[in-house]
Amino acid sequence: MPLLVGTSGWQYKDWRGGLYPAGLPQRLWLEEYTRHFTTVENNNAFYRLPTPETFAGWRERTPQGFVMAVKASRYLTHVKRLHDPAEPVARLLRHADGLGDRLGPVLLQLPPTLRADPGTLDAALACFPAGVRVAVEPRHPSWWTDGTRAVLEHRRAALCWADRDSRPVTPLWRTADWGYLRFHSGRARPWPHYGRRALTGWARRIADTWPDRADVYCYFNNDPGGAAVEDATAFARAAAALGRAVAGNHPDPH
Repeated sequence: MPLLVGTSGWQYKDWRGGLYPAGLPQRLWLEEYTRHFTTVENNNAFYRLPTPETFAGWRERTPQGFVMAVKASRYLTHVKRLHDPAEPVARLLRHADGLGDRLGPVLLQLPPTLRADPGTLDAALACFPAGVRVAVEPRHPSWWTDGTRAVLEHRRAALCWADRDSRPVTPLWRTADWGYLRFHSGRARPWPHYGRRALTGWARRIADTWPDRADVYCYFNNDPGGAAVEDATAFARAAAALGRAVAGNHPDPH
């Protein structure tokens, strides 16, 4: 599968008049989004887990081949802090099963105050069936150890590469045969856009790390002012210019 590029979420009111035509009802925004991108990271589930029927509805509203990554509930990552993971993982997967073949990776974004505990992470990852891809985004520097890397590699979970202010804030480890990358905010103007040099640099890192046939999921979380839409489009073009196969044609949203 080629590189998959999208945004973290799709329901942002300031995208009206940009990605979404001014007169388009919000209930049709997902359908419009899928005209431009082949994947999205669903961050609604982090705040409140949608019902199985809601997930099934998203499946019905998206075309064949569309991929929806799901950010795991904060109950698992921030309240339980990965402890006693069996029930929240099972509940998440039971609900997300409504996506069917649209389901992409599950993202575990860890709290910035959660210090490294490779054993607890391993136990949480063990609750996911072998067929479910899991990406992990630790945010405390104590995680950057051989022990963490060994757990991710053993469970075939991807370390989520993360960018903030146009530079990596995680090690660039390849821990699985697929990848996951999140862009939080760039340094170009107007904020929080990314500049062309930063985007091309990330496209090169991906090309240097994974073969063209590998699945690499890339999501732009810098949603204010529609920056994520513009940067995702520019990044897809930068990757294609380097010879990387990119899913979808990412037309100009304006």
